[in-house]
Amino acid sequence: VQLAESGGGLVQAGGSLRLSCAASGPTLSVSAMGWFRQAPGKEREFVAAISWSGGRTYYADSVKGRVTISRVNAKNTVYLQMNSLKPEDTAVYYCAAGRSFDPRLSGDAARYDKWGQGTQVTVFS
Repeated sequence: VQLAESGGGLVQAGGSLRLSCAASGPTLSVSAMGWFRQAPGKEREFVAAISWSGGRTYYADSVKGRVTISRVNAKNTVYLQMNSLKPEDTAVYYCAAGRSFDPRLSGDAARYDKWGQGTQVTVFS
């Protein structure tokens, strides 16, 4: 499976962005999709995850209430709606695909074996 993110950009604090992650190729083995982000000089950080079939979701505490992850299976696409953006949300956002979904372990990057190239989100105040 190949993943391609889009939707990043430059936005003022308080604004919104919707990121998209389109999956192509064989997706039968995909059970979970996640979004991670990495800011300059920082480690990659979990943002949100969703089960591919059942729509179960899991969020990092740092974004809970401001971010919504969703998917449209017919389009093989996962979305990340981000509202009330803050300068500290500035990062490269990556989507990832994994073979199993466990909310307790969704934040573990090692559970995802396919990654996109990332899309830059910059929030200015």
